[in-house]
Amino acid sequence: MIGRIWAMAVNTAREAIRSKLLYTLLFFSLAMMLLGSVLSMLSYVERERMVQDFAFASIRLFSVAIAVFIGVGLIHKEVERRTVYTILSKPLSRAEFLIGKYTGLLLIIWLQVAIMASFFAGVSLLMGAPLGFTHLAALALIAVEVAVVVALATLFSSFTTPLLASFFSCGLWFAGHLTRDLRDHGANSSSALVREGTAWMHRILPDLESFNLSIEASHQLSVAASDIWFPALYGAGYVAIILASAAMIFERRDF
Repeated sequence: MIGRIWAMAVNTAREAIRSKLLYTLLFFSLAMMLLGSVLSMLSYVERERMVQDFAFASIRLFSVAIAVFIGVGLIHKEVERRTVYTILSKPLSRAEFLIGKYTGLLLIIWLQVAIMASFFAGVSLLMGAPLGFTHLAALALIAVEVAVVVALATLFSSFTTPLLASFFSCGLWFAGHLTRDLRDHGANSSSALVREGTAWMHRILPDLESFNLSIEASHQLSVAASDIWFPALYGAGYVAIILASAAMIFERRDF
């Protein structure tokens, strides 16, 4: 099974790496980091923090954009070109097909994150901004967040069109960064319905803010080990649930 999934992942990675959109978004992310460096020179205070805040935001935004806009077409392209019939006629289950597509795309996006992280380190050193373990932890958790977003894009692409899958994926990404605030605000409400509703929203929707250590990194704050491994485990569990749901839906899909 692992061999079949890996073969599908390699094929997906080769296909994804030929995407012009991938390189366009990567170019813009690097350009945004350079722009942040230029803008920081106009400030007289906290230049290093501004550079790194801008860089972290660029890495997160463009990594998610790559995950969504390439991930939503994972299955649709195969169905549109009718290659899915040929692939599934081989000794490959639909679940293995889906997981292989997810793995291949995730590896390519993680490669892009590594390139952006290397560029971020170079810009930081050039601007005299400090680098430490917290920066590495923040970048690692961005990679975990991207894994969750790719899983969401895979889920939606398994049963709907790329346009709707893009809307759903982007909507959940925005909501995922707000669920913690909604829960906290809801806890102060006098309505039991609001309190319960916001609490359940936080439980069900992904808490993507748990993967955000950008502020701690740019302010050179120390983080506990639990601030890293707990979000990583949470992300892995959430990805497993999403992919299991996607596999069940895809198994029932009629081509």
